[in-house]
Amino acid sequence: MHDIIKQLEDRRAQAHLGGGERRIAAQHKKGKLTARERLEVLLDEGSFEEFDMFVTHKCQDFGMEKEYIPGDGVITGWGTINGRMVYVYSQDFTVFGGSLSQTHAKKICKIQEMAIKVGAPIIGINDSGGARIQEGVAALAGYTDVFQNNINASGVVPQISLVMGPCAGGAVYSPALTDFVFMVRDSSYMFLTGPDVVKTVTNEEVTAEELGGAKTHTTKSSVADGAFDNDMEALMEIRRLFDFLPANNRSKVPVRPFFDDPKRKEPSLNTLIPDNPNAPYDMVELVEKLADEGDFYEIQPDFAKNILTGFIRLEGATVGVVANQPMVLAGCLDINASRKAARFVRFCDAFDIPLLTLVDVPGFLPGTAQEYSGVIKHGAKLLYAYGEATVPRVTVITRKAYGGAYCVMSPKHLGGDVNYAWPTAEIAVMGAKGAVEILHRADLGDAEKITALTDDYEDRFANPFVAAENGYIDEVIMPQNTRLRVARALASLRGKQVTRPWRKHDNLPL
Repeated sequence: MHDIIKQLEDRRAQAHLGGGERRIAAQHKKGKLTARERLEVLLDEGSFEEFDMFVTHKCQDFGMEKEYIPGDGVITGWGTINGRMVYVYSQDFTVFGGSLSQTHAKKICKIQEMAIKVGAPIIGINDSGGARIQEGVAALAGYTDVFQNNINASGVVPQISLVMGPCAGGAVYSPALTDFVFMVRDSSYMFLTGPDVVKTVTNEEVTAEELGGAKTHTTKSSVADGAFDNDMEALMEIRRLFDFLPANNRSKVPVRPFFDDPKRKEPSLNTLIPDNPNAPYDMVELVEKLADEGDFYEIQPDFAKNILTGFIRLEGATVGVVANQPMVLAGCLDINASRKAARFVRFCDAFDIPLLTLVDVPGFLPGTAQEYSGVIKHGAKLLYAYGEATVPRVTVITRKAYGGAYCVMSPKHLGGDVNYAWPTAEIAVMGAKGAVEILHRADLGDAEKITALTDDYEDRFANPFVAAENGYIDEVIMPQNTRLRVARALASLRGKQVTRPWRKHDNLPL
C-alpha cells in the first residue's frame, strides 16, 4: 500500500510541475503566473477539485510518441468563489505551449458539459499557441467540439474568458462565444491571423500588440470587455464580477448583505443637471449614487464611452445598468453604443437580471460614416434587445429623450415596466431649435419671431409633463429620491411573468 501511495504522490508531483522548472521560470520572467497559480488566486483556498490530472495525448506522429506530460497542457476541475461553485479550466503554456490537442479539448469539453448539467458558471483561462500542429485535423475537431459546447452553454450558464497569453487562429472563437472576455495588458493578444501572415497577404506592417493586444480589443474591436495590468489584478477583478452573476438561467440573482439604506436620499442629484441644456455632466456620478455602497462594475468602460453598461446592487441584489453618457458625444447613440448596449441587455435578460435604464439622449449620431456603416440595422439591435427582454425594467429619464433614440431606450411602449422622469426631462421628437426651423421655415428670416416660437416649443414640450399626461411616464420624481423609487419599483416587479408566442428562435438584425 505504501508503494502505491508513493507512486500516486510522485505522479501528482510530476503533473504539478507541468512543463518543468525551466519553463515555469520562463513564465514567471514574463511577469505571468502559471496555470495552477492562476487557479489558486481565482478560487477560494483549498476549494479546487481537479479532474483528469493524469490524462495524456494520444498522438504518435512527429516524435510526439516520446513526449508525454500529465494533464496535456490544461488544468480542469471545479472550485468555489466566495463559496459559490464554478467550473474552470486553465491552459498551461509550459506544456507544449498550451497548444490544444484532441485530448486537451476533451478535458475542456467534459468541464463544459458538467457545468451545463449542474448549472454552474464556467471560467476559462486562455494561454495557448493554438491548435497542436502535430495532430492536424484532430486538433481542429477538438476546437470545434469546444465551440459547440460554448454555444450549448450560452444563455444557460454564465461563461467568462480570461485571455492571459497568446490566443490566435481558431482559439479566439471560444472566448468570442462566451459572455465576457477580459485581457491582460502587454502580455495577451487575440487575432485570427498573425502579423507575419498580415504582412504577406496585405503588405501591412503591424506588431502583435497593435493587431490584437488588449488596447485594440477594448477600444476598437469590442472583442474584449476589459483589460487589467497584470495576472493578479485580472483574477481578483473576475472574482468581483462573479459575485454579481447568477449561477444559471434558472436561479435568482445573488443577494448579499448590504449596509446602505434603500431610502437614502441624495440631495446632490437635485443639482446634477446643469442649467445649460447643452452642458454635459457625468452619468457615472448618478449610477454610483444609486448603487449600494457606490459599487459599480462597469463592462466595456473603454469602448463606446457614450453609453455605460455594468452591474450595481440595490438592496443587495444585482441590477444591470444601461445609461447614456452626456460627457461623450453628448450621449448620442451610434453604431458602437447600440451594439455594446444590445449585447449587455441580452445577457441580463438571458439570466433574469433586472434592468435599470438611465436616459439622456439627444438622438442618433448623424453623418455619412454612420449611415454607410449601417447605423439603422445596428440601432435596431438595441431596439430589438429591449423589445424582447422580459426581465423587470425600470427607466429614468434625467434630461433629453429625443426622437428615435427615445424609442430605443426602454420606453413604456417597448415594454418598460416602470418609467420615471426627473422634472428636468425633455421628451420630444427633437430639440426646440430644430423643430421650429422645420415647422416654421417661412419665418426663418424673422429672428425675433423664431426666438418666440422656440421659447413656446420649449414651454410646451421641453418637460416631462406631456408624456406624463399621456401615461407614458408613470411619475415625475425628485432626483434626490431616485434610489428609493427605483428600489421600490424593482421590488414590486419581482413576481413579473411574461409569456411569448412559441418560436424556434428569433431573427435578430445582425
